[in-house]
Amino acid sequence: GLVTHFPAPLRRLAKACWPGPLTLLLPRTERIPDLVTAGKPRVAIRIPRHPLTLALLQQLDFPLAAPSANPFGYISPTEAAHVAAQLGNRIPYILDGGAAGIGVESTIVGMDEREGQVEVFRLGGMALEDIEALVGPVSLRKGHTEDPTASGMLKSHYAPGTRLQIGNPAALLPGLAGQRVGVLAFRQAPALPVAMIEVLSPRGDLGEAAQRLFGAMRRLDAARLDHIIAEPVPDHGLGRAINDRLQRASA
Repeated sequence: GLVTHFPAPLRRLAKACWPGPLTLLLPRTERIPDLVTAGKPRVAIRIPRHPLTLALLQQLDFPLAAPSANPFGYISPTEAAHVAAQLGNRIPYILDGGAAGIGVESTIVGMDEREGQVEVFRLGGMALEDIEALVGPVSLRKGHTEDPTASGMLKSHYAPGTRLQIGNPAALLPGLAGQRVGVLAFRQAPALPVAMIEVLSPRGDLGEAAQRLFGAMRRLDAARLDHIIAEPVPDHGLGRAINDRLQRASA
């Protein structure tokens, strides 16, 4: 086997949510090499929902170790073109399954077995509220660390090359006089004299906003701006994951 044991609450999540945007941190057996886990005692396991990925996995007689297809710390790719632009000369081929349906990475969940507590290590495509509906209250690992237990826990991550600041664009813009400024807005383009505006969801839909987030950040980063101002989104459901990505992008 790949894991030494499978705690009951995590098994319940797997049964309800796989295939889907949920990654489980489970204690690994010696079959999993240190290279896969960076020497850590747990391995991150997921069954994705995308039909192309599922078709690939069905052709294999071994588990697939799949790191993120982007340079470390940069904005995550959500289309094959993003991968080609960054890694095209370093990888032999790319499977193009179209734009990512959810947009943000999977939620990473583990278990503190000494405390009997389910822990969320990374907010993502499965909302915290949905997890708690299945297993009860969970603890959220909010601390930033330079020795992360799971991907996406570093203070600075998912970051554009252009400086990004979170806040109210109208309040922040006067302090950026003379600079080319772009705005990442949630649902409405502010009437401000800026060089570029990206709106995540005119309908105010957090699912749509999550799906569009990284593509919008990439377009702003490619526009030769001096500064990006990002509006926070409502902090519930997928909004928690969006705000988490913005916080790390601004660090």
